[in-house]
Amino acid sequence: MANVLVVDDEDNIRELLGRFFASYNHEVSQAANGARALELIKGGKAFDVVLTDWRMDEVDGLELLKAIKTDSPDTPVVLMTAYGTIDNAVTAMKTGAFDYLTKPLKLPQVQLVLDRALEVSSLRSQNRALRDVISGTPLLVTKSRKFQAVIEDAHLAASSDSTILLTGESGTGKNVFARQIHDWSNRRQNPFVTINCANISEHLVDSELFGHVQGAFTGAAKNKRGRVEAADRGTAFLDEISELPVSLQIKLLRFLQDGRFERVGGLQTIQVDVRIIAASNRDLIKEIAEGRFRADLYYRLNVISLRVPPLRDRPEDVVALAERFLTEAKTRNRRSRLRYSQDVIRIMMMYTWPGNIRELRNVVERAVVLSRGDTIAKEDLPDSMFDPELANSEHPPVDYSLDKMEEEHIKRVLLYAPTFEEAAQMLGITTATLWRKRKLYHIE
Repeated sequence: MANVLVVDDEDNIRELLGRFFASYNHEVSQAANGARALELIKGGKAFDVVLTDWRMDEVDGLELLKAIKTDSPDTPVVLMTAYGTIDNAVTAMKTGAFDYLTKPLKLPQVQLVLDRALEVSSLRSQNRALRDVISGTPLLVTKSRKFQAVIEDAHLAASSDSTILLTGESGTGKNVFARQIHDWSNRRQNPFVTINCANISEHLVDSELFGHVQGAFTGAAKNKRGRVEAADRGTAFLDEISELPVSLQIKLLRFLQDGRFERVGGLQTIQVDVRIIAASNRDLIKEIAEGRFRADLYYRLNVISLRVPPLRDRPEDVVALAERFLTEAKTRNRRSRLRYSQDVIRIMMMYTWPGNIRELRNVVERAVVLSRGDTIAKEDLPDSMFDPELANSEHPPVDYSLDKMEEEHIKRVLLYAPTFEEAAQMLGITTATLWRKRKLYHIE
């Protein structure tokens, strides 16, 4: 099943194609003009193929084609016209049209063009997913102004050698963010070494970070470089820094101050040039108050502090991330025709994602594996998305006020609803009330 958008100012053409595509189990959306088509596309809905009339008022088919190619260059666009000429066909193809159909339409020809377009669309999606997996393209494309501001600060900070502290809940992608900062920096050609402080035994963490000499302890059969030394001239990412034993925090503080350390059991002082990025999902100020983290180390790490926002604070990114994860999961599991139902999109938009991006990725992977048809239905989603008692509540929202909950709910509905009037209807309020609440909460 495919998502097809039909754009034509003639009702009979839209209805004809709508019934024809629906008979092949495709999901069909209709727009009576180019402006409405752009609203649907910019509203976040992804289409596999767009068929559009050429001559329309306001935004014609050629303008629509150019707009689609700017925002979604891989989407095949087929132009339809009753004024078929060679010049028109050449213009359409040069502008980026996938194909060109003349009216009156012949349905077998329409079906042939659609089949070829869907095949090309599927191959492009798979190739894009493979490129992303191979290159490790980070998930930092966002429509959220809050996250855009963080990304801009990170981009500025990347050009320096200053220590950076990333904070935020588990699953928000702090490791991806750290890697991107490294890739933006002048150290990009040198090593990026990740050290997860929570995954290293307390007895071995000193050796893992700074290395050891032969005979330093039982099992130390030869000299070993630590991960900090391996990151020389590059970046060391200290994930879950709050898990670092207090006894080792002093040694790390000294290293941050002068870039020097000794391997475990060694007397030789080693100096390296390493940029440190640290991350924590805990409140380090609270950890200091409870004696589990040194204040002097915190202030040495906290030269530039960047908070990665939780997914519930950037609901406008949910659908785009879900589509990306779906493309990747389809490629891995060889399910090229799989797509979301509108119910699933709506549920994803309304859900608060306590596990953040990591939870979203896992939900999509699960749905791809367990779905039985070509459409992911709400039955393919985990129970935790419907029962708050089953959801992961390790990091609940800080603000439980009714006003904050209402604000977030209105934001999600406005993102999901095609029009302002439909959003008001979904919320069960008048458009005037919705307008006042938008002004109250400064929702754009």
